[in-house]
Amino acid sequence: MGKNKNQIGITVKKNDDIVEWYSQVVLKSELADYSAVKGCAVIRPLGYSLWQGIMDYFNDRLKILGVKNAYFPLFIPESFFYREADHVEGFAPEVAWIERKSEGEERVAVRPTSETIMYDSYSKWIRSYRDLPLRINQWANIVRWEVKDVKIFLRSREFLWQEGHCVYETEEECDHEAELMIKEYKRLSEDLLAIPVVIGKKSEKEKFPGAKYTYTIEAFMPDGKALQSGTSHNLGTGFAKAFDIKFKGRDEKDHYPWQSSWGFSTRLLGALIMTHGDDKGLVLPPKISPTKVVIVPIINKKYPEQNKKVLERSQEIKKSLELAGLSVELDDREEYSPGFKFSHWELKGVPLRMEFGPRDLENNSAILVKRNNNEKITVSLDELVEKVKNLLDMIQNELLEHARQEVDSRTVNPQTYDEFVKATTQDGCLAIINHCGDALCEDEIKAETGGVTSRCRPMGDDTPSKGAVCLKCGKPAKYKIIFSRNY
Repeated sequence: MGKNKNQIGITVKKNDDIVEWYSQVVLKSELADYSAVKGCAVIRPLGYSLWQGIMDYFNDRLKILGVKNAYFPLFIPESFFYREADHVEGFAPEVAWIERKSEGEERVAVRPTSETIMYDSYSKWIRSYRDLPLRINQWANIVRWEVKDVKIFLRSREFLWQEGHCVYETEEECDHEAELMIKEYKRLSEDLLAIPVVIGKKSEKEKFPGAKYTYTIEAFMPDGKALQSGTSHNLGTGFAKAFDIKFKGRDEKDHYPWQSSWGFSTRLLGALIMTHGDDKGLVLPPKISPTKVVIVPIINKKYPEQNKKVLERSQEIKKSLELAGLSVELDDREEYSPGFKFSHWELKGVPLRMEFGPRDLENNSAILVKRNNNEKITVSLDELVEKVKNLLDMIQNELLEHARQEVDSRTVNPQTYDEFVKATTQDGCLAIINHCGDALCEDEIKAETGGVTSRCRPMGDDTPSKGAVCLKCGKPAKYKIIFSRNY
């Protein structure tokens, strides 16, 4: 952040330099901070309250779905990784190892993902079809050591996530739940965070190491880059065979079960910041914001008796909103001007600001200001609670609709490869094209465009028209695939 790091407020516009803007918003709104440990970050209380809100929302959904939470060790024996060849190859560059301290002790890895350590336990717990389905989730920290350039919430050596690991009697059950969970992620992203996402299948090249296939939710940021925000995998029976997970079937014979895994991380917070934030700082959707309303009394030190009445009424208003189930801050700090307070709470992203001064007291009214568009509404205090609730719902819906419009405006269907390259490298667009599905063709696109990759085959809309050919190589097209740059 250079010379601007100690200045109050955001000093760069989002459209001018989104990377610097993002860094300033994260640090100055006190979401997080850099750590003395290279490659890591500190999540501050505001940032963690957002993550807590996501956890609370998703735990409620897991309870409805019958998935139970558990916890497994941070350390994974080295030998576990080599039981599934694709898995170890996919994660080898990212694993942080702890060397053995005594002769004969096996080297252990710090958890980059938990398939292997969890499935060792599953092999002991599963004996019969009556033990299935086994559906477990854990909230945990993850370490992936390849990261050099830290982007808080988007990319760091350590991050927080949830990972579900489930075991089924049949392939059909596994397919059903792999799709079910990715739809739950879409629900979370759009309903709670107001972030529109595309569901689709990853290409063979981009799927999870060891999986039969991978579903993803892809969010598309205002600069046109994609952010993979959650994945759900059908793991087939490969891990079951590697870890000798068997069950006695209804036919009294031994069978290998089918498995799925699914997860999202604190990357969702990065998507939240980048999708909704503006040149003043954070813009938080009401459903996830820990504070829904901030009350700023307009006082003048010259009139202490008047100030007393304004503050007393402000306290009463705060209590009435809290009784209605809303979280409210009353900023009655005397050492700061109203303008300073407005900027402070705009930086923090609080959805609704209430301004209340002597004239409002006299008129039995207040001014409400929507954070997402700065619209001001004068309301009677007699109908304040109902109006505040309606406005919070309105803000939530407006944020989602605005984000959808942004994504739609950046979505293109190029008809030539030159158009595709220009759209994805110069115009900041995501491009939907006919593609052959070949990994080598994907590699060539990435090399020729300086980093454009396949994001997903859109669910329900990934079949090309009859006779269509790959936009890149001219071979028969197998799929419609979204390509873009990515974080």
